[in-house]
Amino acid sequence: MKEKMFMRVDEVAEKMDVSKPYAYKIIKRLNEELKKKGYITITGRIDRKYFYEKFYSSKTNE
Repeated sequence: MKEKMFMRVDEVAEKMDVSKPYAYKIIKRLNEELKKKGYITITGRIDRKYFYEKFYSSKTNE
């Protein structure tokens, strides 16, 4: 099964082992970075590839 392009708060919270409110803060911060680069973002979701680049730069998503 192909992975979805975006991660939602539940998945971010699980991967980072943090609460959902904190996961929302992480997503918001990453989306702000993407907006500054000129990308369109979706509230409450983060691009999977960008998430892994920021947190696990040399590790592929599992």
